[in-house]
Amino acid sequence: MKLFNFLKKSKPQDENTPPPYYDYIRNGSQTGLSVSPNNAMTLTGVFSCVRVLAESVGMLPCFLYEDTGSERKKAIRDDLYKLLYIAPNDYMTPQEFWECIMTNLCLRGNFYAYKVKINGKVKELLPLDAGAVFAKLDNNWQPVYQVTFPDGNSQFLTQDDIWHVRIFTKDSFLGISPITQARKAAELAMATEQFGSGLFGNGAVSSGVLQTDQTLTDESFNRLKKEFTENHTGLSNAHKPMILEMGLKWNQISMSSEDAQFLETRKFQLEEICRIFRVPLHLVQNTDRATFSNIENLGMGFVNYSLIPYLTRIEQRINIGLVEKSKQGRFYAKFNVGALMRGDMSSRYKSYATGINWGILSPNECRDLEDRNPREGGDVFLTPLNMTANTGKEDEEQV
Repeated sequence: MKLFNFLKKSKPQDENTPPPYYDYIRNGSQTGLSVSPNNAMTLTGVFSCVRVLAESVGMLPCFLYEDTGSERKKAIRDDLYKLLYIAPNDYMTPQEFWECIMTNLCLRGNFYAYKVKINGKVKELLPLDAGAVFAKLDNNWQPVYQVTFPDGNSQFLTQDDIWHVRIFTKDSFLGISPITQARKAAELAMATEQFGSGLFGNGAVSSGVLQTDQTLTDESFNRLKKEFTENHTGLSNAHKPMILEMGLKWNQISMSSEDAQFLETRKFQLEEICRIFRVPLHLVQNTDRATFSNIENLGMGFVNYSLIPYLTRIEQRINIGLVEKSKQGRFYAKFNVGALMRGDMSSRYKSYATGINWGILSPNECRDLEDRNPREGGDVFLTPLNMTANTGKEDEEQV
């Protein structure tokens, strides 16, 4: 790997330069919990949403195409084609690379990669920790990236060296972190998790009172408290029989988690998190509202309204940030989302039949979509006889 010769040129950070932005949110907390992209991933809802988005994009191939004017074809001989489709660097596969991009976009709103160039051409893309990059526009409206490296040194780089992908933005340059914007929802979900851990950690017999008409001495009280804590708290001690003395009686006063609407709160917070990432509930294993008739439409909506916006942003950033300027407008990147849009076999074959009969698809194109080899004569496009254009010769022959 042609790795980081620029690290040797690192210079100390200017005192007047803002420190790198690590995206920790500690202000305005109502529960005392700190919310950050890293600890937000401890929530199963956040982890599942980020994972389904990242893996869905990671499984899609990204091709580089060339538009020749009369046709478009894969630019398989271009170095960028290999970088996008085969390996972005020496240690990552394309799937891992796209998943890394999506994870950063979902959690932080921005993804940064260093461009390793040889003779002016991008040969590798090395992902950078988004929390260690401070990005801004200078007085000339040019992007400037201050990258802080693990050794503590930092360096100012331009967009010639950094490939920057971002989601929607308020200032035209930095993407908005979904976790930052929705920190209250994430904070409440974390508080709910913490409450649940404490609730079940105390065991089923911990929420109640020991009652007696007698007066306990300090020694008796301390001994009772110690023995009760050791023998009757925690899940491992749940349902153990109690031996009570001195007329002690146990009065259960705790409410069940259902009575306290604990489970309902957890479900609502899952919906809140799914709303943040625009992920259907059935994709995070909640099928309460999914039915046999709408599950396919929900999947189509996920592709069109959840994945396509991300894919479009990545494609356009490839076109203007990685494609050579002399090739821009002629070469472009495109993800193949066909695999995610495929229906069941019966629906696919009916669609193929319609496409072939109306001359939209050739048999070999349909075979290619099914990963089958072409057949002889399968490149012919059919045209229905009743749809043949009338050139006027037929009328002349009749006359």
